[in-house]
Amino acid sequence: MLNFKKRSIFTRQPGEEDIQMEQELQKGILAVWGSPGSGKTVTAVKIAKHLAQQKQNVVLLLCDMTAPMLPCICPPSELECEHSLGSILAAAHVTEALIKHNLVTLKKNKYLTILGMKKGENEYTYPPYEQVQVKELLNGLRAIAPFVVVDCGSYIANDILSAVTLMEADNVLRLAGADLKSVSYLSSQLPLLRDSKWDADKQYKVASNVKSHEAGEQIGHALGSVAFTLTHSQELEEQYLAGNLLGDLSLKDSRLFRREIEKISKEVFGC
Repeated sequence: MLNFKKRSIFTRQPGEEDIQMEQELQKGILAVWGSPGSGKTVTAVKIAKHLAQQKQNVVLLLCDMTAPMLPCICPPSELECEHSLGSILAAAHVTEALIKHNLVTLKKNKYLTILGMKKGENEYTYPPYEQVQVKELLNGLRAIAPFVVVDCGSYIANDILSAVTLMEADNVLRLAGADLKSVSYLSSQLPLLRDSKWDADKQYKVASNVKSHEAGEQIGHALGSVAFTLTHSQELEEQYLAGNLLGDLSLKDSRLFRREIEKISKEVFGC
């Protein structure tokens, strides 16, 4: 069992100020989903990082088992440990203790922990899992941390983890680029979520990776009304390519993106 840091996600005791703040916050699970290449992982990571910077305990769950995203988040040297989401879902019964044991902790951020598949793993590395394991995982995460941000896979037809998360989440960000392919993709996938728990009212439409020439009129024509607009940032693209998404955004071209992430966090979590 890991020896977690003092005042980490597992040991932090709320003081008087914490209790007052918790009453104003909206705890729960935020699922980030959308068309391929829409920036789901980037958005999920930056929201989780923002919450951690506000000294809020948050778990970042990375669902992709075809192309594990954990190696894209930060260099291995920044991790305190390296465990796999697959070890949790392979269990017959998912417990809080099992989840805590497999959470990946960071050396420089005591408020953020991560769950994902490791480099070289895939969906066949571990035994198949069922919906029951996913629900137990999500319930366990709710008990462990007040805030859970989930980077869902785009293709949900055979992705039980992402599909169940989308239905169980308290809020969903639906990302799409301002192009017809992104819109066509979402129209093809939405019918797969014909469940009473798929609540359209909990979804926020997000225009993602919007370039300067893609004016509001074009976005409106392609996506309809959107709640948030995430602008393109060269600095952010370079972080993604370098596998350093937990790095700070400091350049001018990232300013609008940072502000929108703050707006999303405020709207969804009150933080």
